[in-house]
Amino acid sequence: MLSEQRYEMILKILEEKRSVTVTELTRLLDISESTARRDIVVLDKAGKLVKVFGGAVLSDNTYQAAEPTVTQRADVNREEKRKIAQYAVSLIEPQDFIYLDAGTTTGYMVDFIEETKATFVTNAVAHAQRLAAKGVRVILIGGTLKSTTEAIVGTMAALTLKDYHFTKGFFGTNGVSRTAGHTTPDADEALVKRTAVQQCRKQYFLCDNSKFNVVSAVTFAALTTGTILTDAAAEDYTESADIILC
Repeated sequence: MLSEQRYEMILKILEEKRSVTVTELTRLLDISESTARRDIVVLDKAGKLVKVFGGAVLSDNTYQAAEPTVTQRADVNREEKRKIAQYAVSLIEPQDFIYLDAGTTTGYMVDFIEETKATFVTNAVAHAQRLAAKGVRVILIGGTLKSTTEAIVGTMAALTLKDYHFTKGFFGTNGVSRTAGHTTPDADEALVKRTAVQQCRKQYFLCDNSKFNVVSAVTFAALTTGTILTDAAAEDYTESADIILC
């Protein structure tokens, strides 16, 4: 069997199984272990798969290094985000003490929030202003203002959040991956998100379909934490995470 044929067969197996061991390849392709290992190294260097101990996994994650601004993200999957946001608001009850994370999808939630007795704590200046204008009781946490996301971040913000105990939290996420979980590009923002997640009785992650298989620099919550609210999700995610299709 030619090497190119083996490469195609290995990638086809990975598409079906998402992971494969050297032992499985020797059996399925009737090749030696040394050939299987060599093929894996070649495909790993070509970026076609990811070499792991004893085998390989499918390379299906897009790494996101740069962080777009709020303006740049505002119209991306706008209708999907609004649909998710509207469903999220339906989960809010009158006596809730809510954490509302910064982000465009969480921002769309404010559009659907009507008169409510729920109290909101947020690290998003724009969210706080709009909620206050609606007559909603809102608390804006203190800290360092990050211009690109218009969010309050840093150690001071995280320390403040440790004193709160939220009934529900609604979070934005830059990327969702089976291996990396929920991620964001900035360490200071990740610290605030992670702290808020820990202080919530129930956590909801608002995630449109473009966020799946994307990995940013810092993990702030595991995939199995809370519930993902999305417009669409791959079947392999529904097997390992609590997902609600909005």
